[in-house]
Amino acid sequence: MDLRIFTEPQQGASYETLLRVARAAEQLGYDGFFRSDHYLRMGDGDGLPGPTDAWITLAGLARETERIRLGTLMTAATFRLPGVLAIQVAQVDAMSGGRVELGLGAGWFGEEHAAYGIPFPERRIDRLEEQLAVVTGLWETELGDTFDFEGTYYRLKDSPALPKPVQQRIPVLLGGMGPRRTPALAARYAAEFNAPFASVEETGAQFARVRAAAEERGRPAHDLVYSNALVVCVGRDDAEVARRAAAVGREVDELKANGLAGTPSEVVDRIGRYQEVGSRRIYLQVLDLDDLDHLELVATHVKPQLG
Repeated sequence: MDLRIFTEPQQGASYETLLRVARAAEQLGYDGFFRSDHYLRMGDGDGLPGPTDAWITLAGLARETERIRLGTLMTAATFRLPGVLAIQVAQVDAMSGGRVELGLGAGWFGEEHAAYGIPFPERRIDRLEEQLAVVTGLWETELGDTFDFEGTYYRLKDSPALPKPVQQRIPVLLGGMGPRRTPALAARYAAEFNAPFASVEETGAQFARVRAAAEERGRPAHDLVYSNALVVCVGRDDAEVARRAAAVGREVDELKANGLAGTPSEVVDRIGRYQEVGSRRIYLQVLDLDDLDHLELVATHVKPQLG
């Protein structure tokens, strides 16, 4: 079971804060450091010092880390034209020495689009499908050839399809709980499918849909990595769990019901239930980015107990 750190910087985090967390995650042996791609805070709080851009952040981290995988959960397809996104991600892949992964979603948070003047079109899942075709098509075009695409929303002609990523194939992550289009897109384009903030039962059902969609395309279901994103709140005892929950304004019982909360043994058991339905990677959503002791506790008391 891989463990990756997942952050939500729009809630309030500078680049320096994210760098500290990424370096700590790398030193503690986590497999990856991922961040959301949002420009507006959600819920309570002031969101200070303000949003950071996902791919600018990852470009910086690419030069200031050495081993850890870097990526997004999820880049919004509404934020960037697909040709530009393909260039950005390939460049950051080169800057990292081939450690980048692209999580790509349709975009859903209308308020942030309004706040920053970003168009929020209808039929976003259709646009996402074309974005996936363009981004992967550009990367896969042979050196010296050109790429053309004629879609409803995007048209490319005689693109040199440069630059090329360092990795032979940058892993593309798709996720969500849509019952039909989401599994179909994952079966066609994804190296990994992520079930975000879902129960064990919901996860198992969605993984089954993705496996069925993959097999329908003639692709082995085990060709994909199956993963979850879940809030983490671990303490050495009940008092420490309660302290960490209070620090992020959450209730312990709610976190235990909807995330990974409790003592190390409780969290190991909870992860085991996700593992039973096919999850092989967990993105630990860390809400208090100043609490690096939390990362160390999980690395030393949870991670070694996982298969």
